[in-house]
Amino acid sequence: MNIKRLALGIGLATALLVQSGCSVFGNRPVQPVESADPDEVNDQYVYGDRGRPRSTIWDIFRARPDQGQLGQVNKYIWNASLETLDFLPVQSVDPFTGVIITGFGTPPGGGRAYRATIYVNDPALDARSLNVALMTRNGPAAAETVRAIEDAILTRARQLRAQDSRL
Repeated sequence: MNIKRLALGIGLATALLVQSGCSVFGNRPVQPVESADPDEVNDQYVYGDRGRPRSTIWDIFRARPDQGQLGQVNKYIWNASLETLDFLPVQSVDPFTGVIITGFGTPPGGGRAYRATIYVNDPALDARSLNVALMTRNGPAAAETVRAIEDAILTRARQLRAQDSRL
């Protein structure tokens, strides 16, 4: 029985030596496995195609855009236009493109009927944001009249902004 045990031990030892020596002769460099960044995998799994949100909790302390805008139109100029030309009947209004079209109307204390098309084309509160086309029944109104209407609208817009900023 000793011989059987001895033969079994020698056989197992030989098998272990052969097994451990296999890697000595075929020593090839190990190729690294390319894998994605774990943060990218998590973001893809959690957020999907939208990607990680661009805002954080600290965004509440950053400066906000001007709240005086309605789409791409300055709300102060828009409201001032409607208030200043309230004697004209409104035919069409589009606050997203900034166009107000009125029908013919006579100003209080005036004798001539006017029709206006107002175009607010910029969110800034300045003169280049406002274009007024004023027509009479006989053709275009005088340039001085158009300029006076534009000045009245811009003055009222500044007053509205001042009232709003006091709150």
